[in-house]
Amino acid sequence: MSDLPPDTPPTERAQLYYRALDEDDYDLLARLLAASFVHDRPDRTIEGRDRFVRFMREERPQKDTTHRITGVYRRDDESSPEVGVRGRLLSADGERIVRFVDVFEFADRRIQRIQTYTR
Repeated sequence: MSDLPPDTPPTERAQLYYRALDEDDYDLLARLLAASFVHDRPDRTIEGRDRFVRFMREERPQKDTTHRITGVYRRDDESSPEVGVRGRLLSADGERIVRFVDVFEFADRRIQRIQTYTR
C-alpha cells in the first residue's frame, strides 16, 4: 500500500493503526501519523511521529502482541473527527495483558493524537 486513499474514513485509519503495530509495518504506521503526532499513555507521553515509530520498532517492552478490537466508535463531527477504540492487548500466547480504550484525534486525514486509557 503506497499511500492511503484520501477518502479512507477515520474509523478505518484507526483500525489500520493496530494492523501496522501487530504486523510490524512501520512504513504504514508512519503514513498514518501526522508529523506532530502525540501519544498520551498512562506510563508516558511520546511526541513526534519519528520518535513514536522508533519507540514501537525498537523500544517497546513487548513486540510480539496482538490488539483485539472489541468496539470502534466515531463522533459525528466531520470538521474534527474523533474515533474511540476499545480492545484488549494480548501476549503471544493469547493471554490478556491489558484492556484499553484509545481516543484518536485527526488532522488533515492523519492521526494527530491518541489518548490511551488502560485497565
